[in-house]
Amino acid sequence: MAVAMMIVFLLTRAGCDAQAALNAEKALKLAQTEKFDLITLDVEMPYLDGFGLIQRLKEIPHLKETPFIFVSGQPTIENMQRAFEIGAADFIEKPFEIQDFISRIILHTKPQNSSDAVPAAEGAAA
Repeated sequence: MAVAMMIVFLLTRAGCDAQAALNAEKALKLAQTEKFDLITLDVEMPYLDGFGLIQRLKEIPHLKETPFIFVSGQPTIENMQRAFEIGAADFIEKPFEIQDFISRIILHTKPQNSSDAVPAAEGAAA
């Protein structure tokens, strides 16, 4: 929970609109009514792990093209490989450097063929 709130704080300070769902069940409910530019999540989450959550979120039509980024303290080769196999855009290891984290979030929210960054919306987090 503390990491999720820190991520919301960092993204808000960077000029992004950010929300936190503190477990996968809440993330799924929030995702039914909201559209996000980007969703962060962890490998281990209450109710459903991050891998299962991505698969469920991708079933929601308005989120099919949304980038998903794992932010996890479990950066094993198996976890990273599985994350990329199911379509994660990135895998950020905790603990992370704040500027690196913000830069990687902004990178994944840029419109293609544009040099202007667009603020990110953060959904499910660790």
